Amino acid sequence: MMTMSGTPVLRPFLRRVRPSRRLAHAVLVAGLAGACSSPTPAPTTFDLSAPAARVRGNTGVQILVVEPAALQVLSNQQIIVKDAYGTISFLGGGQWSDNLPRLVQTRLINTFENSSQIRNVSRPSSGATADAQLISELRSFELASATGEAVVEISAKLVSEPSGRIVNGRIFRARVPAGAAEAGYAARALDEALSIVMIDIVRWVSGTSIPRRDEVSQTTATPPV
Repeated sequence: MMTMSGTPVLRPFLRRVRPSRRLAHAVLVAGLAGACSSPTPAPTTFDLSAPAARVRGNTGVQILVVEPAALQVLSNQQIIVKDAYGTISFLGGGQWSDNLPRLVQTRLINTFENSSQIRNVSRPSSGATADAQLISELRSFELASATGEAVVEISAKLVSEPSGRIVNGRIFRARVPAGAAEAGYAARALDEALSIVMIDIVRWVSGTSIPRRDEVSQTTATPPV
């Protein structure tokens, strides 16, 4: 509608513009705040090594290394810290290169290949037949804040195939000083402690008398006299 004064026409327009300016100002402030805040740095990824040592013993035996069982708190990629009261926390700034039980399984197979005369070692998923399975449980894999040590504990059992009988069992432990409660120090100390445990496991398996699968089958097939 045309009027002699422009005021009735301009006021509705101003009412529409002012909220838009306030919105633009809010968006600008939010953008500046986002630009000023620094993103959280990605954690450093650490791997575990497979040691090599000269271990003599069983030759020609076939072993399947089962992925270690573990509590949920150990079934991830985070580095664990445990205090004197058993309270668990996660060490920031670092993580393992894979789910921890799966990573330990891989490095244990590699240690057998690097160190022992038992060359026929694989995962159950490979479909290979074996004389025995190495079944284990990852009991401890953490930095103990009370002592500043990396603690690794694995229980292991050798189960004969195809009888399913437990041939041998043992618990393996190692403690290594970490130096500091930082991801790099903790990862290095835990890697060293695990290497000690894995070499001990390889020596133990290599020194255990494991019935061959074909021998077990022949004994089972032979009728009693």
